[in-house]
Amino acid sequence: MDFEAEIERIQQRAVAQMGTIATEEATKTALVMPLLRSLGYDVFDPTEVIPEFTADFGIKKGEKVDYAVTHNGKITMLFECKKVGCPLERKQASQLYRYFTSTEARFGVLTDGVRYEFYSDLDERNKLDNKPFFIFDILSYTDSDLRELRKFGKTKYSEDSILSTANDLKYGRLIDNFLHGQFESPSEELVRLVGGAIYEGRMTSSVMEWMNNLVRDALERVVSSRVRAKLENALQKQSPPKPERLATEEEGNESDVDTGIVTTESEIEAVRIIKAILSENIDPDRVVMRDAKSYCAVLLDDNNRKPLCRLYLEGRQWRVGTFKDKLETKHDVLKLSDLFGLRALFKASVLEYDGPQ
Repeated sequence: MDFEAEIERIQQRAVAQMGTIATEEATKTALVMPLLRSLGYDVFDPTEVIPEFTADFGIKKGEKVDYAVTHNGKITMLFECKKVGCPLERKQASQLYRYFTSTEARFGVLTDGVRYEFYSDLDERNKLDNKPFFIFDILSYTDSDLRELRKFGKTKYSEDSILSTANDLKYGRLIDNFLHGQFESPSEELVRLVGGAIYEGRMTSSVMEWMNNLVRDALERVVSSRVRAKLENALQKQSPPKPERLATEEEGNESDVDTGIVTTESEIEAVRIIKAILSENIDPDRVVMRDAKSYCAVLLDDNNRKPLCRLYLEGRQWRVGTFKDKLETKHDVLKLSDLFGLRALFKASVLEYDGPQ
């Protein structure tokens, strides 16, 4: 089985078993060890994966980190594992920080089996950084995340290659998070920067408050227009047939006009992506879009008792609602390609309705 398929299988297991994994040991057995195995390491060979690794540090004796991973006889990674759902905070990584200093490992990994935070010593040599340079989430990952994770594999491992891009990954992610926060609530510094460049009067508190709303709305318009332009360009290149319901709307179907329902290009493209994801398992024609005012439903067999997901692709924050036991869980998405990170959840819904094949 290839790497991508292995990771997807672990993802499916995580979705199915998260509610029953109650201990750290169960987390390691069900999720962490399979991930190490997918990277090519023999988890039952103590020369490759050393469980309960001990590295005394100062007066601290006998403490253990969960796994030490080796490559060509050299310790390369230390894994500190917590049970699924445990907050991954600095205090949770105290042993990882100490052992990193006392071993030759260049990477430390803090994980709850779902989220894997990769640390190194980019800021100060031989001292683990306060923030991870790479985060891999087994429930929501991109093709780019898979490429980065694969670099830690046994056959692909190259310390220099990983470290050469680590700073870009770390600060790129931090910039993404910062800019995302600015979209939600522009900082005073950003408002002053923009206001000072275009407003000729004095930046009083009332002007700042007024300008804050303008800056937030302008950011949303700029990004929306760029996304729309890219989607339109992609659609023009593909020249796909228009959905039957859209053609009816364009011909002036009065019942649709009265409802005020507008099917957007983003929703159409999202449904195409979901069809592509599920085509590996079912006939994509079984995936049907049914739009509504507040969301766009994606159903199996056009049956509203078989929801695959709901698309909330309007407004400042896009979300996708997935279903398990008919209960909806909403996930934030920044772009349509993020839907690929939810593929295990879509497939789990199909399995719930169809049963094992």
